[in-house]
Amino acid sequence: MSARVWIGGAIVLVIVVAAIFAPQLSVHSPTRSSVDFLHGASLDHWFGTDDLGRDVFSRVLHGARISLVVGIGAGVVATVLGLPIGLIAGYRGGKVDLFFVQMIDLFIAIPALVLAMIITVMVGVTLENLVLVLGFVSWPTVARLVRGQVMNIRESLFVEAARALGGRAVWIVWTHVLPNIMRVVAAQFSITVSLAIFTSASLSFLGLGIPPPTPDWGGMVRAGFDFLSINPLISLAPGGAVALTIFGFYLMGSTVE
Repeated sequence: MSARVWIGGAIVLVIVVAAIFAPQLSVHSPTRSSVDFLHGASLDHWFGTDDLGRDVFSRVLHGARISLVVGIGAGVVATVLGLPIGLIAGYRGGKVDLFFVQMIDLFIAIPALVLAMIITVMVGVTLENLVLVLGFVSWPTVARLVRGQVMNIRESLFVEAARALGGRAVWIVWTHVLPNIMRVVAAQFSITVSLAIFTSASLSFLGLGIPPPTPDWGGMVRAGFDFLSINPLISLAPGGAVALTIFGFYLMGSTVE
């Protein structure tokens, strides 16, 4: 693996550990208000406090849990939906491939954020719905990538030999095609997670994310906009966390290029 993958993995590992041990690493409650509102960074409050007196550092740590659950969950949903469609379209070809390509192009033509906003408004904002919605809008990219990989592999000599020996299509795909594309699928999974985290933060910024008082990075960025001149860390800290997390997952998936 390249150095980029190792660096990305190290960044993601730190964020995952911080999310898992957020209660132990947080000195203050992420949801408890106090009279110490809009204080700057100090030894007691590393990133200061927000307009309700809540500790920003604690909220950033706990917000990592929401972002990771949404991102990884959406990546799983997108892979579960996109992988079989890409396998079928790429291996079968013909009218089956044409049908799935038309469907993939139809979804890709609509910006993911716009589609996610529309569906989120229709189904309501919950953690489960957010995971499903972001996974649903991400599957076409996975399917298109898998289709392209399968179309290359299906013409390989070992696949032709398997056909000549009487191997069924399902068996050939399972034993010969799928193992040879898993590295690319895994890389695309990381990129899908990073895009899902970014889209989730964007939705929260627009008021369509996890409702307060649950810490959510996108919502925290938006909430701190009115107080940038007093304590810019209210927005900059969660914004930096989003950027760092996306960067880590993107580096992990850089082998897909």
